[in-house]
Amino acid sequence: MFADIIIDITHEKLDKVFQYRIPPELEGVLQVGMEVIVPFGKGNKETHGYVIGFSEKTDYDLAKIKEVLCIEENHQEIESKLIALAAWIREYYGGTMIQALKTVLPIKKKERIQHKRKVKLLLNEEEGKKQLDIYLHKNQKARARLLAGLLDQPQQDYELITKKLNVTLSVIRSLEEQGVLEIQEEENFRNPIHYQKKDFGPLTHTPEQQQAIDTFWKDYSQRHYGTYLLYGVTGSGKTEVYIEMISRVVSQGKQAIMLIPEIALTYQTVMRFYARFGNRVSILNSRLSQGERSDQMERVRRGEVDVMIGPRSALFTPFSNLGLIVIDEEHEPTYKSEQVPRYHARETAIRRAQIEQASVVLGSATPSVEAFSWCQGGSCTMLELKNRATRQVMPKVYTVDMREELKNGNRSILSDRLTELMEKCLSEHHQMMLFLNRRGYAGFVSCRSCGYVVKCPHCDVSLSEHRGGRLICHYCGHEERMIKTCPSCGSPYIGGFRMGTQQVEDLVKKRFPQARVLRMDLDTTKNKDGHEKILSAFANEEADILIGTQMIVKGHDFPGVTLVGILAADMSLYGDDYRSGERTFQLLVQAAGRAGRGNLPGEVVIQTYSPEHYSIVNAAKQDYESFYEEEISYRRLMGYPPAAGLMAIYASGADEALLTKASGYLKDFAVRAAGEAPMAVIGPASPGIGKINDIYRKVIYLKSEDERILMAVKDRMEKYIEINRGFQSLKIQFDMNP
Repeated sequence: MFADIIIDITHEKLDKVFQYRIPPELEGVLQVGMEVIVPFGKGNKETHGYVIGFSEKTDYDLAKIKEVLCIEENHQEIESKLIALAAWIREYYGGTMIQALKTVLPIKKKERIQHKRKVKLLLNEEEGKKQLDIYLHKNQKARARLLAGLLDQPQQDYELITKKLNVTLSVIRSLEEQGVLEIQEEENFRNPIHYQKKDFGPLTHTPEQQQAIDTFWKDYSQRHYGTYLLYGVTGSGKTEVYIEMISRVVSQGKQAIMLIPEIALTYQTVMRFYARFGNRVSILNSRLSQGERSDQMERVRRGEVDVMIGPRSALFTPFSNLGLIVIDEEHEPTYKSEQVPRYHARETAIRRAQIEQASVVLGSATPSVEAFSWCQGGSCTMLELKNRATRQVMPKVYTVDMREELKNGNRSILSDRLTELMEKCLSEHHQMMLFLNRRGYAGFVSCRSCGYVVKCPHCDVSLSEHRGGRLICHYCGHEERMIKTCPSCGSPYIGGFRMGTQQVEDLVKKRFPQARVLRMDLDTTKNKDGHEKILSAFANEEADILIGTQMIVKGHDFPGVTLVGILAADMSLYGDDYRSGERTFQLLVQAAGRAGRGNLPGEVVIQTYSPEHYSIVNAAKQDYESFYEEEISYRRLMGYPPAAGLMAIYASGADEALLTKASGYLKDFAVRAAGEAPMAVIGPASPGIGKINDIYRKVIYLKSEDERILMAVKDRMEKYIEINRGFQSLKIQFDMNP
């Protein structure tokens, strides 16, 4: 047997794997992630390495292969655990071990640590005054100025002294040589959080919150580390429950990771955590500079951080004694990576927790169908919060049929009901949010008159409008011509649906010139603190109306908001994705949950062309269980996750003919690799966009009720791709449960 070993864990050197022979005494003992000592280079210098895999064959000359010397006894436990996690990611999600390691391992490239200098007076007051007289007598004005300043304040910042007292380094050095003062240097870590100390008051938990905390803590105290779903309505105080759970785990000397879906959420969440944990909390997000990221990792290594908050990459924080991982809004699609390996933070967190003997808490008002099905199956414990924390009533929801609006001659984006409630809201000096549902938008075609949507006859997803008057299914490749009239009612009002936040903003300003309007989308949040500034301005009631896409409806708490308008609920309902019904339900419930969180009751208007769709009916009633029952029945019928496993194989290349031919070979091989095992193969077809930047793309889907069959077929396909040169000019990627 041979061990695959990487020699040095730095991002720069993670591109070479070396093979070593396993000596008889280590056979069956070595495991993935273990740190070993190996001879390396011409001088066979004893070097540290990490085992990342095993193989029975080698491409090298057997006579030249060296042997593993021994296992490093004082190995770094955290590094080993993260490598074991990388091995699981590589196995489950595909890609190479190097790609998995680069995802999982913290940045080793050291950024220069900033230092802060202080100047401290070494003389007592009497000695200082004597020395000051000497400087004055000798007319040494700069020295006298410096010493007089230090007599007033014996310790000062170096930068402050040079600027305020206008003295040079040579003057400071001369006094240091005379033993008058000393220059002290301390490391100054860049802090990505701009703290504003806020007092959130003493925390008293509701009976429901207390029960959730007690259930979790009873298990944890008995070393039963499980997975929990904190399922609570919007405004039920899930964050307070997370904080208490984390606080108890931290009190045991453990650390916690808190994952949040969007950068926009960080600010409000961090302030609440900072009030509880002070500077033992830190954040990671994509907008931090390289230096800020490096400094946070250094603080973690030194044990100065107990709680790390951030999006999915924070999951790999190298805590040495991890006790709890919390995933807030676990249903969010942003927890799924778009880059290889295409891991999902939810499953990966559960795997990391198993490796480290930690617990996982998933939280949501609208759980993913996967998480809810785990609770039904018994692999996850349900913790419920059925009421809002301060007992406010849930908002009143109106569903407006936009087909009726059209019949009544209203062609505006805003329905009559919403316009009327907006006028009332402004006259009462309350705030409102207008949410434009653009997620999952893929140019679906619908009828404004009757709500009919053009769907694929084979896949139960909508067809997408493409140039040249074509309607295409992005799952199986089914194609048909664009239609001019509605097949259901004969109306000419059929076509693609297009609307942007800017158009909504212009319309609102025109209709309500007295209103102060803020818009939050990708354009207005480009700068580093863009989210923070807009959310702070709205929280401080500097605007009456906040218009935005999904980033405005995630977990924000604005007590002044009494009205939420949801424009175009259908835009995500008919995306080309089997999860579009689930996505729509979640977005609508989350958006509705922003209304009436203060002392005043809230109202919500859902504008739709499909008021009878089960996602919209149940979202208006805030009835998750009814939605789940209907949704899971469709998943079982069509063989989609979590009822079955689904794997996508993405192939891309510059030569369209070669790509088409290779995709056909891949499909045939997948069928052969499955053998008698029950597995369906769909495609190859063009994905959402068939060509990007002159690179053509194809996708094949594999479906099976047994995920192990998909994993086995993936492993065989990876070997097949590796040994066939015809695939070398193509890029082929696997994605589990895309």
